[in-house]
Amino acid sequence: MKIYTKTGDKGQTSLYDGTRVDKDSLRVEAYGTIDELSSSIGFAARFVEEKQIVDILTKIQKRLFFVAGELATAEEGKYIYKINEEDIRSLERIIDDYIPKIKGIDAFIVPGTSNSSAALHVSRTICRRAERRIITLKKESDVSELLIKFVNRLSDVLYTLARYLEKEIMEMDFKKSYEEKIY
Repeated sequence: MKIYTKTGDKGQTSLYDGTRVDKDSLRVEAYGTIDELSSSIGFAARFVEEKQIVDILTKIQKRLFFVAGELATAEEGKYIYKINEEDIRSLERIIDDYIPKIKGIDAFIVPGTSNSSAALHVSRTICRRAERRIITLKKESDVSELLIKFVNRLSDVLYTLARYLEKEIMEMDFKKSYEEKIY
């Protein structure tokens, strides 16, 4: 099997349903950012030492295939593996399980006091960008409200897990930080 098809050499790609679109279309940008998010989560998981969290992250990556597939399909009814309410409830359970274990959850922090938390904070910011791309796509195409809700909740999960994995909390003192010289 060849990895290259040459069909994209002129700046177009095929969606899941066979529709041809420009590679910089909003739809490709949205599912491409989900792909980037999944890769980032996989990278972050390599720094996590707690098996339960690694398992959570792996399951999230698998669910992101469904998110990307749904976004990569323009024609309604051509993609059957859609995000559902139970997927969202699963994310909410993760948040509900880990939030009580975090000290100083209501403080602004400087993220990244451990490799695992730093990597998950990067994933969180990619997730937020994916959400923005999906909202932009929604302005011109139908996008499931459940998919949008899932991605929004996912960024909360990534934040929660990153905060849980922080080795220490570096709270932000705005006045002191403003007056402080960078170098």
